[in-house]
Amino acid sequence: MELLRVLVSRKGTQVDAQWAIHPQLKQDLLPQEWQEVTDLMAKVTGIVGEPDLLGPLRGRVVLVVNVASRCGYTPQYAGLQQLHEELAGEGFSVVGAPCNQFGAQEPGRDAEIRDFCSTRYDVTFPLAAKLEVNGPGRAPLYQWLTDPAQGFPGDVEWNFEKFLIGRDGTVARRFAPSVAPDDPTIVAAIDEELAR
Repeated sequence: MELLRVLVSRKGTQVDAQWAIHPQLKQDLLPQEWQEVTDLMAKVTGIVGEPDLLGPLRGRVVLVVNVASRCGYTPQYAGLQQLHEELAGEGFSVVGAPCNQFGAQEPGRDAEIRDFCSTRYDVTFPLAAKLEVNGPGRAPLYQWLTDPAQGFPGDVEWNFEKFLIGRDGTVARRFAPSVAPDDPTIVAAIDEELAR
């Protein structure tokens, strides 16, 4: 219900109150923060070439994870897929962002990464084309996620670091790579964001 109050107070019109009750009617009335996130996300190409991989996720709770297929944390794909399946109907999505910046643990091309994820872990959540999360080639999405203004600054430490984005487009939490997808702190944080 908090998201409803935020929307009504920001726009202050009858249309907004109606939209708050029927969120699918006016997606364009989402808070400005989410529009900014969506603009950055639109710059993320999907692993099969989708030009706007994340735009359709506007208004959902999203867990963005930089992933790799040859990492000690790679088995986390199973837990990420389970979270995605269990909570998709409630407005949640996992998004995988393959990255080869840590120990060259994601050396494959996009097609190889997609095949690995689908055959080994039955991944159905959205996957970005391989990107960089740190340094001068840092993808715009990761520039935004790690910006001090979002409250969780600093370079990504390793593969499988997780950023939770709320429905309102703000970074709600950041989790270290070692925190498994089924860890109670992640589950509680997702539940809290879904309840907003």
